[in-house]
Order: sequence, then C-alpha cells, then structure tokens
Amino acid sequence: MKKNFLLFLFALGGIIMSCTRGEGGTASRPAADTLSPLQRWQYERFGMFIHWGPYSEAGGVWKGETCHGFYAEHLMRHFQIPVEVYRKEVAGKFNPYKFNAEEWVRILKNAGMGYMVITAKHHDGFAMWDSDLTDYDIVDATPFHRDPMKELKEACKKNGILFGFYYSHAQDWADPNGVRNTWDYPGQPTVKNWWKTDSSYYERIKKYYYEKSIPQLIELIKKYDPDIIWFDTKTWGPSDLNRAVVDTALKYKPDLIINSRGAGDYRATYKSTNDKPVEFPYTQGLWEAIPSTNESYGYHKFDHTHHPPGYFIEMLSKAAAKGGNLLLNVGPRGDGTIDIVDQGILGGIGEWMATNKEAIKGTSANPISSQSFGEITRKGNILYCHIFQWPRDGRLVIGGVTTPVKRAWLLINPDKKDLPVKRLNKYDVEITLPTYPQERPVAVLAVECEKIEPHRYPRLLLTNIEKNRLHVIDAKLHGKRLMYAGGNWRTDFLKNWLNEDNYVDWKVRNNKDATFDIYISYDATPKSDGNRYQVIVGHEAFPGTVIQGIHHEHLYVGRVSLKKGEHTLTVKPAGKFHDELFRLRDLVLVPVKK
Repeated sequence: MKKNFLLFLFALGGIIMSCTRGEGGTASRPAADTLSPLQRWQYERFGMFIHWGPYSEAGGVWKGETCHGFYAEHLMRHFQIPVEVYRKEVAGKFNPYKFNAEEWVRILKNAGMGYMVITAKHHDGFAMWDSDLTDYDIVDATPFHRDPMKELKEACKKNGILFGFYYSHAQDWADPNGVRNTWDYPGQPTVKNWWKTDSSYYERIKKYYYEKSIPQLIELIKKYDPDIIWFDTKTWGPSDLNRAVVDTALKYKPDLIINSRGAGDYRATYKSTNDKPVEFPYTQGLWEAIPSTNESYGYHKFDHTHHPPGYFIEMLSKAAAKGGNLLLNVGPRGDGTIDIVDQGILGGIGEWMATNKEAIKGTSANPISSQSFGEITRKGNILYCHIFQWPRDGRLVIGGVTTPVKRAWLLINPDKKDLPVKRLNKYDVEITLPTYPQERPVAVLAVECEKIEPHRYPRLLLTNIEKNRLHVIDAKLHGKRLMYAGGNWRTDFLKNWLNEDNYVDWKVRNNKDATFDIYISYDATPKSDGNRYQVIVGHEAFPGTVIQGIHHEHLYVGRVSLKKGEHTLTVKPAGKFHDELFRLRDLVLVPVKK
C-alpha cells in the first residue's frame, strides 16, 4: 500500500511539473483525459461549495423570527418545525424558477474554480434530486418539478468541471429513525457520539442507514456518476454504520473522492477542516478547507458578514502554500440565483486568478521557510511569492533560498520583465520591486531557481513591512495536552494550557540589528483572569497579566532590540495559575522605524 502511494505521488509530481511550460512558467491546464479525478481535484486547488435547499427560500427567517447563529440551513431544527409543516410550508413553497445551471457554472469558472460540490441532501432530509426512492424530493414535493442536480451535472461535464455531492449520511430530521428531531420523534439522540454511552437507539438508526441513507447514496452514484461525495457530521452516527456508508460508496465507484467526515480517516481520500476556517495548521496528506463567503452556509437574508475578495485570495494562497485545497461556499437564493454580493466576491477573486492562477493551480506546498511578507507555493523550480505586505522600500527579502536564482518577475507584468536579484548571504536573496504595489490585495512574484532544496530555517524577521506575525500554528508546543483548537475565527488559538510546564516558542532570525515592539493576542475564560505569563526573548523577560474578556485584540508587551542572528521567543507561565493559563493566538513584532 505504501509503495503504491509513493508511486502515485511521484506520478502526480511529474504531472504537476509538466504543467509548467515556457520561460515564464505559465500554467496550462492538463487535458482532462490524462488525469484521474483525484489528480484533477488536486491540480485545481479551488472549488465551489453550494448549500442550497428548501431552507434557501426561507432565508433564515420563520414566522417573522430570524435564525440566529447564522446557520440558515438549520432552519428546521432551530425553530423545531414539524416535519409535515416543513414539508408543506417550506419545501412546498420552494420554487427556484430562475435557476440556470449554465449560469452557475459560468460564475464558478470565471472565479477560477475547477470543481463543484452541492448539497444533495442536508440534515433536513429533503432530496434535491429526482429520487425513485421517495416523493420527498424537489421534483415531487415542490412547484419546481425539475431536477437541478441532473442539470448541474450536465453543465459541469460540458465545461470540464469536476462534480460532487454533499450528502448528510448521519443526520436526518425528517426520518423517524434519524437523530436530533425530538419535537416530532421523542427519544431521538441529541448529543454527539451518543452510542458510546447508550446503545439502546442503535437498531433504530441502523434501520435509517440501511433503509434510507445507503440506498439514496447508491442511487446518487448510479444516476449521476459524481466525482466527489462530501459526507458530514460523522459524530451523529455509530462508527460501524459510517464505515458501511463509505464502503458502499467505494463499492459502486472505487475512484470516488471522499472527505474525512464520512467515517474519519477510514478510507477517506482527504481530510476536511472545521467549518469556516481562518488559519490552517500543517496537515499531512491531502486536505481541504471550507470557508463561506459569510457566516451562514445556506442563504440568509440578514447575514451581512461577507468578506471582501482579498480575504479569500489570501486564504487561497495560504491553503495552496500548505498543500491544501479551498472549497469556498456560497448559498444561492430560493429563486435559484446566486446573490449579487456573492457574485461580486467571486468576480473579484476571478480577476485575480486570471493573472495569478499559475501560482495556485498545479502547485505544491512551500518547500522552504515560512515568510513574514506572505506565502510561497512551488511548481518545478519556480517559487511563487504571494506578497501580502509590500516592502516599504521595494526590497523583498526571501528567507531560505539557498540555491542560485536564475530570474524573477511579477505575474502582473505581461512582458515578464526581469527584476534585479541580489544574494545577501547563503540563506537569503533580495528582489528589487517597484516602490509601490503593482497589484492588490496580493501580488505574486515568480522566482526561478536552478533547483529547489527543501528545508526549514528559522523565520526571517523583516524590518521593511508593517508587522511580523508569529502565529501559534508555527510555534513549537511543549508539555502535555496543549494543542491547536481548530482554526475558525472563534477557535484560532491554543487550548488546554493547563500545566506549568506547558510553553510555546518560535525560532526566528534577522540579518541586521533591529528593534521591535511586541504585541500579544489571546482569549481568556473568566477563571483565567489574573493569571500571570511572560514573553521571553533571549535573556529578557516581559511579564503580563491575563485580562478576561480580551478577544481579537493585541496587547502591548514591550520593546526589544535584537542583534543580528538567531533568537528564540518563548511564552510561558509566570508561576502557578488556575484553570487555563489563557488561549494564545499569536505574537506580533512591529519594526520600530529609526
């Protein structure tokens, strides 16, 4: 098994490297018939997640009340709407008469995306395809009477787009043998992993799996031949039944791409992040992040938390730089149109991708040191520097480039004009850029080397950018149980800082003497209030006191002068403490201008 996997990686690496052609390294998309679905999925790096169903018509509102928490697709459970009422007043009024599969695929392609995953069945139990197994589907139970899954499959195939289904295999609020619907079916489980402590419900949910979940999955594979099946909420179903679902999917289509929310790592093609991630820890193997354009995955009339295109462009760069994919979610409206705000976000990403897609598609992870100015992706012997912070003096220093550089150019420049390259020492090179950014929010600099030598030197601190951020995912963790909490904006911190021997540190270096102001960011529980910590740089310690209620704020630690060379920055307790010390997010070093 290991030998076969290594051969696959070698073959895939050859395909990715062959996608670089010409002196400038422009990426050409491989012919679809030369790659397996998985190879295409990895090559594309970027796809569209779509949460769409009867709840889209309601838009997060029921009887004049708004669905709080923004998960509009959870409308039925949030308001405990009875099955028959939901069927009549929500599904029965769902009529996406403006739906146009070709238009959706056009929007997807213009955004630079290469694959689509859409909700065939969410937790409400409603089938978004023409099912022969139930009349609780979009053709029989709504005024629409069309099969949008069939139309989307055809549009994706016509346009060379990978097509996949989201299928909620473990939750179903419309089924008497499902979970979490206690308002219709008293006695259903209401907590995750319920079977570990109480197996009395097992036979009922087994009936659901074998009489609905698995038969519907087989039907979807046979009728639509999807490339991807995206499972969800494995913790609501017993592990053996989840494995049976995955086994069935792969029995009917052995090359299906399957995420890790079906039965965990069991036969999964790749790992899924938490919902709405903002940062990505280093992950072995294939993985995929699932942000949403706003806080709700399904369409919500009153969720105006959308992020601008630049937010997702940086996120796409971060994911690719760590070898991952980005599956960006949009929630279409109940009438079948993609909201104008989402179209604007996708259009902005598409404008950037039109110039910079070669720095995303067909690339592999950053093989050298993490950078303070942004991220790095790789294709063959070309490093693509994704510049989040443009150097004030136009001199970009790239840390950890140990081999000769042949040339460097900005992707925004159509003539690919060579930029001056200067070697500073055996580790670092300096590229002279225009004084002002040529492109926002992320400019990409291509650096062609004679060869690439993978290694990890300490991060190089820069003095000509706004800030050097040392995030906890880049730190070394010491002591038991201390771990990264997850990665969305609520959990982008370390948790379980419970022992006095827990601490974290970062190795950094600087090429010249420099002075920095240090700031710290953390969350704290009420019981953590008053705990003492210290930030240690060399032989200098900066004490601090935890303030409960701090969230997404940076507190001033102190000013430090660093001599040229390598240094260690450490955060540790300053004596005994109660509860968690705190939930550390990052340290920020701001250069002090002379």
